[in-house]
Amino acid sequence: MMNKRYVAVLVALLVAVVVMFVGRDRKRYFSHEGVVWTTDYHITYEASRDLGDSIQRILGELDMSVSPYNKSSLLTALNAGDTSLVDNHIRRLLITSREVNSGSGGAYDPTVMPLVNAWGFGYKNGTMPTRTQLDSILHFVGMDKVSLRGDTLVKRDHRVMLDFSSIAKGYACDEIARMLQRNGARNWLVEIGGEVAARGVNSRGTPWQVSVDLPDEEEDAVSHQSAMVLTLDSSAVATSGNYRKWRVEQGNKLSHIIDPHTGDSRSGTLLSVTVIAGDCMTADAWATACMVMGEKQVKTMMQPRSDLGVMTISADTVSGTLVVWSNAAFAARVTPAQ
Repeated sequence: MMNKRYVAVLVALLVAVVVMFVGRDRKRYFSHEGVVWTTDYHITYEASRDLGDSIQRILGELDMSVSPYNKSSLLTALNAGDTSLVDNHIRRLLITSREVNSGSGGAYDPTVMPLVNAWGFGYKNGTMPTRTQLDSILHFVGMDKVSLRGDTLVKRDHRVMLDFSSIAKGYACDEIARMLQRNGARNWLVEIGGEVAARGVNSRGTPWQVSVDLPDEEEDAVSHQSAMVLTLDSSAVATSGNYRKWRVEQGNKLSHIIDPHTGDSRSGTLLSVTVIAGDCMTADAWATACMVMGEKQVKTMMQPRSDLGVMTISADTVSGTLVVWSNAAFAARVTPAQ
């Protein structure tokens, strides 16, 4: 009798332990949203526990590292010359920036910060810089004027300044995705300001689908009219455009897209570029590079590429309509209309 009672108690304890562990490991979908760097973010993932604290930690860490608008950030100190030591975040951003800079013929360049400020789209006020002013600033703009020597940032001119605004949101998406994977997540969608990294399926068990907005040039309003829907899995998408962050000065439309070769504000017929890549940081940087390059060069360079899916939306000034172009790698991700 004692043996039977002992066995019964032991079995009951084992069942309780199994139930406890199964319950702990059972996964469900969590969602978080908020505002970071003046833009909205939405994150959905499947995990065995809520990882919201880890998400906030990453966003806070990146703000203290790479934000040019945070006066206490490491990047602010680097730009001011108060330090020359970089962290792993800035190191990785610099490495990818240099790769995209080289691949785009210099169209992508994070040293444009002084030009962005001069045009009034940065953290300093500016309006309409003269040609002489722009030419003067161009003397300390260019990736050839900055390098890494171990953990040290080396500037050829102390006035060189870095701006990772065109790549930081994508990098943040990647960092959060890596954290989710480390914590056992297999399905997620991370979106920050329209830049998206996705893997696996949603809570309905179907692939993640992301809508790409049509350009809307209303100065005082933001609309979200869908141009098309993309299916993403283990990939990322980013869009850059001159249709939201712009203003009119002396009858001229000025865009926050700055050409690092000339110092000019780019505001032609190319309204937006959407790029699909294996990681969001790369997609983010290439979207900006394509906006700088312009419609003709983008088509020539991106038509044969299979590693980057690219779509452009341009304005036809004659008919007043929008013209959409994409390479084959992008078209393969478009979800057919239902």
